Order: sequence, then structure tokens, then C-alpha cells
Amino acid sequence: MPAPRSRPKPPSEPEGAFGFLLHDVARLLRRNFNRRVQALGLTQAQCRVLLHLSRNEGIQQVALADILDVQPITLARLLDKLEAAGLVERQRDPKDRRAFCLYLTTSADAFLAQIWELAADTRAVAIAGLGERQLAAFFGTLQVMKDNLLKAETELPPVVDIDEDTGR
Repeated sequence: MPAPRSRPKPPSEPEGAFGFLLHDVARLLRRNFNRRVQALGLTQAQCRVLLHLSRNEGIQQVALADILDVQPITLARLLDKLEAAGLVERQRDPKDRRAFCLYLTTSADAFLAQIWELAADTRAVAIAGLGERQLAAFFGTLQVMKDNLLKAETELPPVVDIDEDTGR
């Protein structure tokens, strides 16, 4: 048995739990929502594509992958399934023959309404018991945090994508 090592101590609470708590809440929101949308025959990832596309119709496939923070090949697979289901269509970009622009079909409209409703149900469960003031402060705090992190993004070196198979 190896000798016990001295390890760095985690920060005191609540600082030590901050990232874990944010991650746990986001994970539980996704899981709750995913259970609800299964009735539609969709996954949470497919719903994210549809919702973001509803806000950015006509966007190039690579730009949507960036917004969703997924690899283009991952988005391509999601789009293949959504296209096969008749919810999304790819059209050649008239300015770039190599690129596709993405559009929702009219069949997607009914799904979008249901997705928004299920998202509202998930949100209602998550915020149950919080008053208007608490919610306003909470959303204000999250917005400040987002703004701070976006500002910090410009001050840090860019992230280098590493191929998990090759390590390069």
C-alpha cells in the first residue's frame, strides 16, 4: 500500500462547492428535461439543436456547432437524424458551395411548441419556492457571471482542440 500523500486542501465552503453546485444543477436540469422530451421521441441534444436553430435560422452548420459547443461531426449526426425525421433541412449556402445553411421545416413548429412547454415545466420544478425578488437577483447574478466570463475569454489564450485518439 502506498504511503499517504499530503494533498492540497479544497477551499472552504461555499467556495469549494461553487463549481460542483453549478455543474450539478445544470446536469439535473438537463436530465429532468431529457426525461420529459423522450415522450416526443427526441433527445435533449436534438432539442438544443432545434431551439438554437429557431433563433438562428439560415445559419451555417459550422457556426451552429460553435454556438452549441460541439464538434461539427457531432452536429452533423444530430442533423442527419433531425433531417430524417423531417424537422430540419440543409440547403447549400449560395455564397459558399461547400457549406450548408440550416432551416426548420413546418413540421418542426409543433415540436418547438411542445419543447418550450416542457422546458417551462422543467424550469417551474427547478425554481419552485423562489420568490420574484430571489429570481430577479438570481438571474442578475448569473448575467454578471456570464459577462465576467465572456470578458475573461478575450484575455486568455485560445483553447487548442486536441484529438483524443492521437493526443495532438
